[in-house]
Amino acid sequence: MGRFTSIFNGIANSFSSTKRVEAKAKYAKKNDMILRSSGTINVNNFAAVYSKRGEKGVNQDCCIVWEEFGCQEDMLFCGVFDGHGPWGHYVAKRVCETMPSSLLCNWQQKVVEATVDPNSGFESDKKLDRFTIWKNSFIKTCAEVDQDLQRSRKFDSFHSGTTGLAIIKQGELLVVANVGDSRAVMATMSDHDYLIPVQLTVDFKPNLPNEAARIVGSKGRVFCMDDEPGVHRVWLPNEESPGLAMSRAFGDFCVKSFGLISVPGVTQRSITSKDQFIVLASDGVWDVVSNEEAVEIISSTVDKSKSAKRLVECATRAWRRKRKNIATDDMSAVCLFFNHDTHSSQKVHLVTTSN
Repeated sequence: MGRFTSIFNGIANSFSSTKRVEAKAKYAKKNDMILRSSGTINVNNFAAVYSKRGEKGVNQDCCIVWEEFGCQEDMLFCGVFDGHGPWGHYVAKRVCETMPSSLLCNWQQKVVEATVDPNSGFESDKKLDRFTIWKNSFIKTCAEVDQDLQRSRKFDSFHSGTTGLAIIKQGELLVVANVGDSRAVMATMSDHDYLIPVQLTVDFKPNLPNEAARIVGSKGRVFCMDDEPGVHRVWLPNEESPGLAMSRAFGDFCVKSFGLISVPGVTQRSITSKDQFIVLASDGVWDVVSNEEAVEIISSTVDKSKSAKRLVECATRAWRRKRKNIATDDMSAVCLFFNHDTHSSQKVHLVTTSN
């Protein structure tokens, strides 16, 4: 157990109970270490959050930044959840509330399992094991979160759901888990001091070959409406509903038997001195703002505490230019900066790359 203590900075050497995890969440909330709405949080680096209601009704987006996640000084949890359907705001809020604690409990449990298993190869490849533990924890957590929604009687998640994009930053390790079509983009410096965007997630849209094959193979349908050319949606076998514009989501149990899944795509990245910041945003932003434009908007914002708000406001203006007569979507963004002066803007050139 000595190696476990040295690598994970003294995490409890027994399985964490749900009550223990809930206590950590209450402690973090009491000490202003959890941000659930627009604002900033002074983590070891810096995070700015902003969410804006669209023109379709109540804001169905939820965001969260949790510093010292699980009382670990080198850990951070960020998430963006984009609800849809009549009860989507309740579904998104529920997932935003339950995912972090469930993930923390599953992660601590798997850390202990890996440590006591002599065949885990824990010491031979620490980075690989850390990522594998997080990946398995995210997969288990997403399944549990979906089951929790299905059991709930407080709201309807049969015809409503939410996407979910979350990241864990543990020291230099970044783990990204995505369910749906929100997106995470890293801004990093090239060898020639150019700022370039690196997309870290896949937009899980129904027309992606593997996604479409799974849906059609489950007797679901994928097609565009005549008045929405290019917008592929998921439909039931014999009904023109629910018309989901994503192939993965929490909830939406009316179509879960027809190819929609809540399994996350999980990837990793080792943060280097060249990485400047990461932005997580709901699809309303990415529908009208490119990766390059988002990085340029954020990097050119002098006061980094206003970076998320400026990105959302720029996206709102772009929506009105590009999608006239279409109600603006809810838009949310989380900007996490790495070792960055929050009140100064770097003078860099932006390289345009294809997505």
